[in-house]
Amino acid sequence: MTTIEAFRSSVSAAAPPADAGPALQALWWALRGDWNRAHQCVQQHEGEADCDWVHAHLHRQEGDMSNAGGWYRRAGKPVCDLSLQDEWSLIAGEMLARNSQQ
Repeated sequence: MTTIEAFRSSVSAAAPPADAGPALQALWWALRGDWNRAHQCVQQHEGEADCDWVHAHLHRQEGDMSNAGGWYRRAGKPVCDLSLQDEWSLIAGEMLARNSQQ
């Protein structure tokens, strides 16, 4: 899966795409509105920069900016001031682009 459009469209399936790593799986669950499942995905992979970044996004979505700030720091990313939807697209787009180059 290489495009954000294809990734967005995949949420009609029962499960995330098979080639999606844990950070993308978390974004997929978040897009489906299952915050708890998304959070479980990233919690299981703490210390991986992409998962830490998505973890920050999820806590920002939750409204817990103190917790989100810690995850942004761990991910080496600045605290985001985009809309949640735009941040989701930014994160997913970057990860998908990286995956397509591998």
